[in-house]
Amino acid sequence: MPLLYTIGKVTVGNAMMLGWRPHVEGLNHIPRTGGVVFAGNHLSVADELFLGSVVPRHLAFWAKEEYFDGTGVKGWFNRSLMHGLGAIRVARGGGRAALTAFDGAIPVLKSGDAVALYPEGTRSPDGRLYRGRTGVARLSVAAGVPIVPVGMLGTDKVQPIGQLMPRPARGVVTVKFGEPIPTVGRSDDRTALRELTDEVMTEIQKLTGQEYVPRYAPAKPPKE
Repeated sequence: MPLLYTIGKVTVGNAMMLGWRPHVEGLNHIPRTGGVVFAGNHLSVADELFLGSVVPRHLAFWAKEEYFDGTGVKGWFNRSLMHGLGAIRVARGGGRAALTAFDGAIPVLKSGDAVALYPEGTRSPDGRLYRGRTGVARLSVAAGVPIVPVGMLGTDKVQPIGQLMPRPARGVVTVKFGEPIPTVGRSDDRTALRELTDEVMTEIQKLTGQEYVPRYAPAKPPKE
């Protein structure tokens, strides 16, 4: 585990655990070693904070490429922070640029590290669970690692969309981990990846009890 991430676990992680006291279920489903992809529903920006706090392993999260390319003192600080946390660089734009993040994640997983993904691609605008995008299946199959479904509950109450910081609220958040879904031997054709993605979303829905919406979530929440 990178030193800076370890420091974060001891400081921020413990503060999250003591300050919010999330309820955690299924920690026994997390592989102790080896590459693994955590695939969860996405209700709030706070999802990553709580996930990183409760998972007893290093999680390689994604970070915008701007944090790796800045200049001056601020640029140096951001680069040092991203490398120190073991973050994965994400390029803006579609096509080949967007796939560079996956290219960067595959060796991370093959080296035995863990990566977190949100198959919905964006936060749920209304608390429902939307159709998953196939990136989580594509990455897991390419790296030959299992997928652990994650169900988050209550994070949207602690930090709703548009709120800068989590609200103090103990016992509101629940984090559930499902049994690992193996991917070794799975096909990487479009039909098989779609089936695997749907399987993952079904397992997430079992953990959260959310209403499932068989279409992709809108990029922006609807105006009230």
